[in-house]
Amino acid sequence: MRLSRLNLVASFFLAAILSAPAWGATPALPGTVNYVEGQASIGSEALNSKSVGSTTLEAGQTISTATGKAEILMTPGVFFRLGDDSAATLVSPSLTNTEIALAKGQAMVEVDSIYKDNVLRVQENGAATQLLKTGIYAFDANNADVRVFQGEALVQDGDRQVKVKAGHEIALNNAALKTTKFDKREYQDTDLYRFSNLRSEYLAEANVDAAGLYYSGAPGWFGAGWYWDPWLVGYTWLPGDGFFYSPFGWGFYSPLWIGYYGPYRGYPYHGYGAARPYHPGYPGGYVAHSYGGHPSGEFRGPTHASVGVSHFGVMGGGFHGGGGFSGGGFHR
Repeated sequence: MRLSRLNLVASFFLAAILSAPAWGATPALPGTVNYVEGQASIGSEALNSKSVGSTTLEAGQTISTATGKAEILMTPGVFFRLGDDSAATLVSPSLTNTEIALAKGQAMVEVDSIYKDNVLRVQENGAATQLLKTGIYAFDANNADVRVFQGEALVQDGDRQVKVKAGHEIALNNAALKTTKFDKREYQDTDLYRFSNLRSEYLAEANVDAAGLYYSGAPGWFGAGWYWDPWLVGYTWLPGDGFFYSPFGWGFYSPLWIGYYGPYRGYPYHGYGAARPYHPGYPGGYVAHSYGGHPSGEFRGPTHASVGVSHFGVMGGGFHGGGGFSGGGFHR
């Protein structure tokens, strides 16, 4: 029984590797499709799970959804997510000038990392919004709204500029072009916000896998950037060193951190390798949410191999500690 289970794990691992881009392949470019759910297309070309990692928006191309969602990579650590019945056009795919125009519907941008040379803009209703800091930004072309949950943005409308700080929104169709406060809690239960939070969680879990596979010095490691994770079947973001919290509160580790430290005691073992970071409201500030990890949250024996395949409960013996796929694993 144990042997057959190990064979099954090995088979899944081999299949995932064979279906993924080669280790050390060229990193994803701005405009790369990283997730598709439901009905989505680029022009007349329908997108599906096979489009992930292999299809990239070119400048001037438009991605649209019906009943569906899509995730597009911008610069490393920046995710553009398109909601239902929405459309967006890639204006500029340059790493130093990355710009997307939201033509209709809703979009959300998660900025986990940004450098001073990155210029990130989202066009909407004739205005251009530059994302200045790490954070969460929401765009609604139907209602001409821009919302900043976290971070800071600069809205340029003609010759007028307005800074929008965290917890503020701006109506682009208002001649006054003034910012007003909004209640974040009112929007955190919306479909696109919950989708974005869940995607951020999956990507953080994939980050630990990729950090184990692409540990510093391993083939394919070239520093901070996008890296393919065969378990997620998509790209995740790896910092160059240390670890960071995403604006949604999930942890992203560098291969250096995983290789030498691993998620350590006090950062509970979460999912299949990711440590769930600080969240107010939980006892002690942290929450243990484990599928096969140590119940106390202690990460035992951090090795590159065990981190890389801990989807299948190698740390705890069994698939997510329960003998089946649950809560995560292959997210398509």
